[in-house]
Amino acid sequence: MHLLAAEPGVISDGTSAIDLGQSPGDIVVLSAADSEIACLAQAHRAALDPSRGLVPRLRLANLLKLGHNLSVDLYLDSVIAPEAKLVIVRLLGGRGYWSYGVDQLAAFARERGIRLALLPGDDQPDAELAALSTIPAEALHRLWQYFVHGGVENAVNFLRYAESLIGFARDAPWQEPAPLLRAGLYWPGIPRPSISDLEKIWRANAPRAAILFYRALVQAADTAPIDALITELRSRGLNPVPIYC
Repeated sequence: MHLLAAEPGVISDGTSAIDLGQSPGDIVVLSAADSEIACLAQAHRAALDPSRGLVPRLRLANLLKLGHNLSVDLYLDSVIAPEAKLVIVRLLGGRGYWSYGVDQLAAFARERGIRLALLPGDDQPDAELAALSTIPAEALHRLWQYFVHGGVENAVNFLRYAESLIGFARDAPWQEPAPLLRAGLYWPGIPRPSISDLEKIWRANAPRAAILFYRALVQAADTAPIDALITELRSRGLNPVPIYC
């Protein structure tokens, strides 16, 4: 069997086996959405504060790169088997979308005593995935809701809660999933800002410039273009009013 090394920017259709080349991790999260992976990576970087002590090793991977059965087997052996304590899969389309991976993971988790959370990839519950998971229903639902609502704040609390499930005590406790408004104000580094929060940042008597953008960018923590636009407008003497909807 020919085995390929994963290459950045190359999409795999699952016809060839791929070695992602990851080292073992304590917490493994698999998703077919690059936006979710990027959001969790950003949240994890924010948690890498030496003053807070050790942080569990996090491994993130795209399910689209694990479409071949051999890719799944290799990932189980090299990344999950050695030291994984919690595996979380965000699966759009249910078990049938990734049946070999789900079946192998479920059997592997029960054999090794690994906590496994199989989460729906949308906002609709999936009884089959829930039955194949190995963590309590309440914990499974909470992990799912962090994804459903999205955003960096929920991603941070998702990781904190995941850490608590494997026995890591953190200085900052996790918070329950927070609903993301259908429309609202945005500002880099300020969760759920109000107009009064923005007024404290704005220049006095400067004209205001509204920035309208999709809520999905906040949900996926893909706000770098908005952040750059805010910086540029401020440099030109304007008070940005970023509004997602």
